[in-house]
Amino acid sequence: MIEKQQNNPLHGLSLDTMVTELVDFYDWKVLYAALRLECFNLNPSMEATIKFLKKTEWARERVESFYLYRFKRMPKGSMAQLELKPRARGFADGIAPRKPQTLTVELVAEMREKAAADYQSMKKMNRGAPRFAKDKPKQQDGYVQNRSSGAKRSAPSQDPKNPWGK
Repeated sequence: MIEKQQNNPLHGLSLDTMVTELVDFYDWKVLYAALRLECFNLNPSMEATIKFLKKTEWARERVESFYLYRFKRMPKGSMAQLELKPRARGFADGIAPRKPQTLTVELVAEMREKAAADYQSMKKMNRGAPRFAKDKPKQQDGYVQNRSSGAKRSAPSQDPKNPWGK
């Protein structure tokens, strides 16, 4: 019985074909600006880029994600899908790739600046406030126990015969 393949534009696509499509559409300079991989900047050639991407898994995953979400403009998946490697992700049936996103070096620089500014404003809004419930101090009968300080002591005992809380 033949299993139904995942709806993924990367299924059956070789790395050589993917990089060729990206270079033909965007050019080496735009790919370097968007992905920040030196194989697109220093003496870029198809052979050297393919060799680097085959040896370096994190760089290959970055290029595959770029191909999926910028070039093919597939919809972002759930958090569970985003934790998977790009080749293992699937999309719902009937979702077709769209036209590639037009990028220039200047547009990529603007997008990076905006993302950095958004990140800084988010950090300023959340400064001082604990991000997770585990970081918030617990109140126990007037005694605050800070779990993030690393101290693994219990609250003092309320028993006058046992002042050490053991």
